[in-house]
Amino acid sequence: MSEEEDDYMSDAFLNPVLDVRPGVPMAKRLKETLKRETLQKEKNILNQQKSYKEQERSRRDLALQSSLSSENKGFALLQKMGYTAGQGLGKEGTGRVEPIPLNVKTGRGGIGLEELKKRKAEENLEKYRKKILVKQRMEKSSLEDFRERKRTEREKLEIEGDLRKSQFACEQLDRQKKISVPKDSWYWPEVDDDNQEDEHDETNTEESKDEELTSILKLQLITSYLRSVHFYCIWCGTAYRDEEDINTNCPGFTASHHNE
Repeated sequence: MSEEEDDYMSDAFLNPVLDVRPGVPMAKRLKETLKRETLQKEKNILNQQKSYKEQERSRRDLALQSSLSSENKGFALLQKMGYTAGQGLGKEGTGRVEPIPLNVKTGRGGIGLEELKKRKAEENLEKYRKKILVKQRMEKSSLEDFRERKRTEREKLEIEGDLRKSQFACEQLDRQKKISVPKDSWYWPEVDDDNQEDEHDETNTEESKDEELTSILKLQLITSYLRSVHFYCIWCGTAYRDEEDINTNCPGFTASHHNE
């Protein structure tokens, strides 16, 4: 072979030198080849790292599953001091038998981070529970207050209704007995009369005293008057013959006695 002829087995043909000068175009096929080689190298590096981690984990698991032998220096020292395999540590042999479990840390957090997260989660849960409990108590209190107000309003309306009914009955029964003036002004229903201005001035002090009496107290006084004078009960709607008759046949002195 002459020196002028090309050697097709030489490095010039097997490993061509790439011309990477700026402005020199590169063949598309050559670009794809270089890209595949780069990806393959990265994949090989990842596989090597993964393989190393797997090997390390396998070695660790195998070491944890196997018992220490006398080749271990620490175990050999324990044996020299009288320790036997399977015996608890300590002078009395009541200490730990199994080795302390290994907790492999894989994250980047510092020591105590997991415990801190757990404690914060428990605190947040406790705050949430307290918030729900306070809300439930407030709702229950609001509901009870609402019911109490409604009950009070209902009782007030019932008392005022019974008071008006007793006043009308008192006036009617008094007039039947030729009583022209009530025992007290509020024993009879109020009369709106524009011609009684002078009487209004005279009885101004009386009315101020009447305002101090509550509706329930007025009702008790009028019903007691009706029972003792007229032997009448507004809840029975009946006029009895005498005191013995009303005490025997009437259920009681209040509305609650008649609802039992």
